[in-house]
Amino acid sequence: MKVIIDRFEGRATVCEKEDRSMIEIPRIVTPEDAKEGDVLIIENGDIIIDHEATEKRRKEIGEITKSLWK
Repeated sequence: MKVIIDRFEGRATVCEKEDRSMIEIPRIVTPEDAKEGDVLIIENGDIIIDHEATEKRRKEIGEITKSLWK
C-alpha cells in the first residue's frame, strides 16, 4: 500500500491513502527522516520512503504551482 504523509500529530503520522481516506501510523515506526508530503510504501509490516514517487510528486506539484502564477 502507498500513502502520503499529510502531517504529524503527537505520536502519530497521519497519512492519506490512494482512495483519499486517512490513516494514522505510529510515529515510532515511521522512517526517521520522513517529512510531510513523502510517499511511503507499507508492505509486510515494513515502512519505507518511496523517494522516486516522492520526487515525482514534488515536481508535479511544482509545475502546477508555477502554472497558477502565470
